[in-house]
Amino acid sequence: MDKLKILLPKGRIYDSVAALFAEAGIGIYLPERAYRPTVNQDDLEAKVMKPQNIGKLLELGAHDVGFTGIDWIRETEADVVEILDLGFDKVRIVAAVPNEIDDALLRSKRMIVATEYVHNAEKWLKEQKLNYLIVRTYGATEVFPPDDADMIIDNTATGRTLQENGLRIVDTIMQSSTRMFASKGALADPQKAKKIQELKMLFEAALAARSRVMLEMNVSKARFPELVAGIPSMKSPTVAPLYGDDGYAVKTVVKKSEVPNLMPKLKALGATDIIEYELRKVMM
Repeated sequence: MDKLKILLPKGRIYDSVAALFAEAGIGIYLPERAYRPTVNQDDLEAKVMKPQNIGKLLELGAHDVGFTGIDWIRETEADVVEILDLGFDKVRIVAAVPNEIDDALLRSKRMIVATEYVHNAEKWLKEQKLNYLIVRTYGATEVFPPDDADMIIDNTATGRTLQENGLRIVDTIMQSSTRMFASKGALADPQKAKKIQELKMLFEAALAARSRVMLEMNVSKARFPELVAGIPSMKSPTVAPLYGDDGYAVKTVVKKSEVPNLMPKLKALGATDIIEYELRKVMM
């Protein structure tokens, strides 16, 4: 099989994607100022590109799989297939104006709109029936108002940077997160399609493990029925007799968010020697 060619996103979301590969057991080493990482799997080949370019490069067919935000896929109108929403690096694409501009003023003048998202911005501005002129930016969009723009359309995670620059959000245009995409050509190749699905499975297992832990505990025979009936699990707990026939060892996988309330409950149900383990992968 030809190597599966993967595009990794340059910039702030690279670390999130590389960490997920590592959790899946795939090591990626990227020397400083390099664009072609070393991958510890012979059937994978990687290259680092700007997130804005990844969708169209996949569509053109020189690469098989890429990781970027859905915002850039929609911005470039790339004809690719979404494989998996990784759920991290969540941002909103918003329209924001200086605090001193009221909503009535937005419709009473020709707005200069600064944005990297020219396509998405134009679509929204037309829907709002605003009179506008778009100025394309190449980063640091929030510094344009009020001197060089009346409005910006940009991504934000918390909105703090906008607030610090005296801007207020007037609308959320879309929600975005980092996702795994594949080219249609790769999915038409049975071997590459199989490898893509295997990667998806590994990533899903790694992501599932992030939100879960394993709890192991001991319980006496007398308290065992009550304990097993009262603890959550993925399907059912794993149970083994203790040496000397003195009770049972019980293992169960639970959501991390359940642990603070669950620990006291387990103690009340008769559990002793409770141990919490981090998980690497959880394959549903």
